[in-house]
Amino acid sequence: MYDLVIIGGGPAALTAAIYAARKMLNAILVTKDQGGQLLLTREIENWPGTVSIGGYELVQAFVKHVERYSMEQRVGRPVTAVRRDGENFLVEVEGGETISSKAVLIATGGRSRPLNVPGEKEFTGRGVSYCATCDAPLFSGKPVAVIGGGNSAFEAVIDLLPLATEIHVVDVADHWFADPILQGQVLGVDKVHTYQQHKVVEVRGDKFVTGLVVEDMKTGERKELRVDGVFIEIGLIPNSDFLKGFLEINGRGEVVVDEEMRTSVPGVFAAGDVINRTDKQVVISAGQGAKAALSAYRYLVEGNRLEDRGVIAPPPEGKEKPSLFIPPRDD
Repeated sequence: MYDLVIIGGGPAALTAAIYAARKMLNAILVTKDQGGQLLLTREIENWPGTVSIGGYELVQAFVKHVERYSMEQRVGRPVTAVRRDGENFLVEVEGGETISSKAVLIATGGRSRPLNVPGEKEFTGRGVSYCATCDAPLFSGKPVAVIGGGNSAFEAVIDLLPLATEIHVVDVADHWFADPILQGQVLGVDKVHTYQQHKVVEVRGDKFVTGLVVEDMKTGERKELRVDGVFIEIGLIPNSDFLKGFLEINGRGEVVVDEEMRTSVPGVFAAGDVINRTDKQVVISAGQGAKAALSAYRYLVEGNRLEDRGVIAPPPEGKEKPSLFIPPRDD
């Protein structure tokens, strides 16, 4: 029986693992992979204390920090379900393993949101991509389109600038949501052509992508952009499917939490891109992971769930149990 199961492998989950280990919880981290969306990011310039760092390098720093505490991990197999078992929980892992715990922390992040237009599925991997960091080099000397107007879309354009001959940026909004510093690196570049208030109607091609049909949302006029690649960067879908029916999830598929990262099920906490919070940023996810782990610790302590390991001494006869045990700081 574990004190805490941490589900996920991104910044929120890895930070939660660090804090759980420092609180001496008997915890285990279970994830399909380590890194999450960070592995799709070429460069990060807003991680405090580091002017610039690659996504892969930051993941390795997280992993190394977690490994310092020798926390048990299951990497390579996703969680398929979480359910109650009396006052405890059962976490079901792909392959048939079931893990018992007193508390659960969900930090499963999100996955790329599709356009859901004709041709998208057919040409995924044959010109349609959701990762410029991964696939930009494949389009050297070719025209491409980037769909979206936020940070991820503009970062994709920056990845493609030294490679593509033309870059068409298409978004349904009438203004850009990307940070001004990113807009400054993209807008006004000769090879970048922008289409605000345009929606994608169809991805066309033969064996590979040959064009993209877009529609002006004000006039209804359609035009085909001749491109060999389409990079879709329109946000994330929370990885919460395995939780439906177990706890509260909003209409966007996000796990609903309160200010202490508590879900609708007592003993279950959540953090990162999977929860109902705006501003999906690495630093915010990491902070939420820390807060969720500390909330889980308080839940276990205040419920006297750690007595059997000697973390909290049973109260003397006739005395009330302590509401919180805080070990000496060692940082």
